[in-house]
Amino acid sequence: MRILVAGAGGVVGLPLTRELIAQGHQVVGTSRNPDSRPELRDAGATVVRMDAFDLASVEHAVAEARPDAVIHQLTDLAGVDLEANAELRIVGTRNLVDAMHRYGVERIVTQSIAWLYADGEGLADETVPLREATGPGARTVEGVVAMEHTSTEIPNHVILRYGKLYGPGTWYSPDGEFGRAARDGVFAGNGIESFLHIADTVAPTAAALDWPAGIVNVVDDEPAGPAEWLPTFCRWVGAQEPTGLGPGHGRGASNAKARKLGWVPKHPSWRTGMSD
Repeated sequence: MRILVAGAGGVVGLPLTRELIAQGHQVVGTSRNPDSRPELRDAGATVVRMDAFDLASVEHAVAEARPDAVIHQLTDLAGVDLEANAELRIVGTRNLVDAMHRYGVERIVTQSIAWLYADGEGLADETVPLREATGPGARTVEGVVAMEHTSTEIPNHVILRYGKLYGPGTWYSPDGEFGRAARDGVFAGNGIESFLHIADTVAPTAAALDWPAGIVNVVDDEPAGPAEWLPTFCRWVGAQEPTGLGPGHGRGASNAKARKLGWVPKHPSWRTGMSD
């Protein structure tokens, strides 16, 4: 299969590109600056320049790639700017899907997130609606809703709602944004979290090329509130453990559907994953 990976140089995109090539696929990866991504070419991918905010640039990339499928891994997280990331989800996805329409590409796998479900009892499966776009996280919800809705215009669409990514290269790691913040006494998250080790992103994303259309939660087996996971995280990143932690609000996500489709996490719990 010929696959366009949009955002191929990212923390998920690069190992995904390597795995797809190892499986025998032809991969074209996008980058705003192809010269800065020699590792993509070293892996055997073709690299094309693409500015996701510029429709002409996106159309050129899709025209050059002529893919059988697109994997959407576009994010803007380097500066911890959630507004910029939401804008990329809205505008970048719109441009990508418009270009796919123009060139007749009918399969997309889109990276989304699994921590925006409406409150309720028990774990949230994929039928649970997302929360309302109100309050401090409203723009994030708006971005995700727009991205997912736009992706469904493609007949064969799989939307992967990843848990909160942790491990090398992510915010939740000793060298990541939240690891550094924890060492300064600032702690991220007071809700019930469903995590996903970065090493567990590649297999389900590659497999999703053959999954039926729909939404799939890709999370580990153990959702947890801050009183459970945050002390383990602090020990991992070398931070002092906070006191007075509560059980957390919100709800975790269920991975039952992903398991039915054949995916099993290599890191079923953050308890062991946050010790690597």
